[in-house]
Amino acid sequence: MKVLKFGGSSVASPERIKHILSILSPRVYTGEKLTLVFSAFGGVTDQLIKTVEEASVGNEAYLTSLADCKKRHFEAIAELFEGQALSNIEENIKALFAKLDNILNGVFLLKEVSDRSYDYVMSFGERLSNTIIAHYFSAQKMTAEYLDARKVMVTNSDFRSAAIYKEETYENIVRHFKNKEAIQVVTGFIASDKNGKTTTLGRGGSDYTASILAAALDAEVLEIWTDVDGVLTSNPKIVSKAFPIPSLSYNEAMELSHFGAKVIYPPTIQPVLLKEIPLFIRNTFNPDYIGTKIERETQIENNFGSIKGLSSLSEVSLVTVSGTGIQGVPGTAARIFNALAKNKINVILITQASSEHSICFAVLESKASLAEEVINQEFEIEINKNIIQKANIENNISVLAVVGEAMKEQPGIAGKIFSALGRNGVNIEAIAQGSSELNISFAVKSKDEKKALNLIHDSFFKNASKTLNLFVVGTGLIGSTLLDQIKIFSQNLINDKGLEIKIIALSNSRKMLFNENGIDLDDWKNDLNNSEQKADPQSFIKKMIALNLANSVFVDNTASDIFPNLYKEILSNNISISTPNKVSSSGSYEEYQELRRIAKAKNIKLLIETNVGAGLPVISTIETLRNSGDKVTKIEAVLSGSISYIFNNYNKDMSFHDIVKDAQSKGLTEPDPRDDLSGLDVMRKITILAREAGYKINMDDITLDPILPEVCLSAESVDDFYKTLISEESYFNNKIQTADSKNQRLRFIASFENGKASVALKALEETSPFYNLSASDNMIAIYTERYTESPLVIRGPGAGADVTAAGVFSEIIQISTEVFSF
Repeated sequence: MKVLKFGGSSVASPERIKHILSILSPRVYTGEKLTLVFSAFGGVTDQLIKTVEEASVGNEAYLTSLADCKKRHFEAIAELFEGQALSNIEENIKALFAKLDNILNGVFLLKEVSDRSYDYVMSFGERLSNTIIAHYFSAQKMTAEYLDARKVMVTNSDFRSAAIYKEETYENIVRHFKNKEAIQVVTGFIASDKNGKTTTLGRGGSDYTASILAAALDAEVLEIWTDVDGVLTSNPKIVSKAFPIPSLSYNEAMELSHFGAKVIYPPTIQPVLLKEIPLFIRNTFNPDYIGTKIERETQIENNFGSIKGLSSLSEVSLVTVSGTGIQGVPGTAARIFNALAKNKINVILITQASSEHSICFAVLESKASLAEEVINQEFEIEINKNIIQKANIENNISVLAVVGEAMKEQPGIAGKIFSALGRNGVNIEAIAQGSSELNISFAVKSKDEKKALNLIHDSFFKNASKTLNLFVVGTGLIGSTLLDQIKIFSQNLINDKGLEIKIIALSNSRKMLFNENGIDLDDWKNDLNNSEQKADPQSFIKKMIALNLANSVFVDNTASDIFPNLYKEILSNNISISTPNKVSSSGSYEEYQELRRIAKAKNIKLLIETNVGAGLPVISTIETLRNSGDKVTKIEAVLSGSISYIFNNYNKDMSFHDIVKDAQSKGLTEPDPRDDLSGLDVMRKITILAREAGYKINMDDITLDPILPEVCLSAESVDDFYKTLISEESYFNNKIQTADSKNQRLRFIASFENGKASVALKALEETSPFYNLSASDNMIAIYTERYTESPLVIRGPGAGADVTAAGVFSEIIQISTEVFSF
């Protein structure tokens, strides 16, 4: 015998009922013995609730709701039946609705509904659906009989959520099924008490009906058919990457169901567990997929580590009882939980510190006020003596459960979970874990529920790609190049690293665009230009923080000081930063230190490699040297690609005016070349390098020997600037002539030594490592206590959108590596 249960979504329309027949027919034809349990048609139970509630307040609208219910069922039978079969089923359905009419009319006249009457009304959903389905199967030449579960299922009289009397029920089932050849089509959800009054089994009652039948009949298997491919690793409405779990143990399934996994209801598992009957969760709309198998022993799956699934309960409150009157006083916990039990308040999670100073437990938010009242009454004497505090209630809590029997075999799972949450700013409000290590439960703020579930899911499931959520400002040359690089290499990252990079938001100086599902990089320019959201840095940051997405990274490709002034707020909200923007790292030393302090405290990243040398590994090299115990003693560097190009190509046969023009035409300088030639950018870079080397320095401390005469720097426009270059040609010519005469070459050198920094145009001898510099290359010579005579030299392109964007891209990958390191 196999027991199959089909849920409301599976029988929501005549087409779906026909589809179920197509699933069952081959199985019946091959000789499988089946018992079938069906829920009410999808949505009908809610429709009946609405109808009886309207009737109970004397609202005549209940008649319209009832008429809609009738219409739906009569339309269904009109599509499923014809001829005499249609006439027969119409009579049956009319008779059922006549009974429903009578009870609802009574409720309407009395303007109240008892729990007993409520259950009777609710029973019609299953009675109608199963009557129709049993007759339809018979009409299609499948030998089937309708069985009203009230004839065999016996419960107590706790209407709306009655408890089964198993011994009597099992005996009734065995007696009924003895010598039955026809397939029994059984109403789920409903039963009757010992007085024959209709009862219902509460949430998930139809599943429970099927489980009881399976246990009583010693079935070979129980199959629960629903609208998903089994039990998923998490709620797909919250975790979009959730996928089916091939197998679970009974214990794992019970833990997941207790904490909100809606595919399974906790009471369903117990009867089949005791009889060790395998339970399958299968998809009516994907019948070839095997679904999830639930049995005594868990199976090891390739795509699963120690964790099998994640679940969560929302709308929870934490209740804390604390005070010196608890410490060392036997029976305190018993008083708390007995008082709650008397008032039918279910406790979801319990935790107590070893000091015994406080006891914290979670209840549904709807019961929080009652729990507070009950506890304060129970401990009224102690509260008046000030040895116990009044119960403290914290609302807007979600309880998450991480479930897997294999967790007990792998140390450090809890540490990895809480490390990931902490790095993303998710605070743990309470923790509970049993000695079996089957379930790690913890409470977080409700606003962090989605973030926490996605974090853990990304971190632990092998076949789920890890997601990094990027918020990008600045879509100019560097920003647009970065987006192109991400687009080109995105599939490689998914294939090779299991890393998905989503661009959640973009902003330029005019517009900003947000899409929590990720912006399409094929058409981002049009989408951004057509966005109705005007660019607003403050609004951008606030919305980024409000989205509260796991593993968020802020990428600042701008050169302004607007976003750097917001870095502190960004980091404080556990969002890592990658930026080529030099403003914050070269600003006040105190601000520089504060940002790094926050990043360290939050265990997140502030990466600025592209501040100096574009994509060259300069800052990371200094960091590596220092981490290995070395000390930087001196730095000499050419740090401007544009100035490097100018002096690498300037000679006595050309004018300084022409070489600057040439550099600008190649896009190597800013629109106003003085932004480069002023030396300010180089001063920023040497400040950053000295700070990264461990020295306290501000830009005011740097000595600058300018390249340009004052008349060039003070020209009113770019055109006027170029005119001054012509008028001051003798100044520049004299420098190049003098250098040439001594076989020297001019280089704009930034130096740091003995706590002092300078930036100056220098004539260098042939022995200098900077002598043979070419193109627009940067070069950085680092002297340390280990590299004394010959410096560690880093050379390469120090400017250009491609290499700078690649440097930022590399930092993004670095952040992902550290985020998903476990």
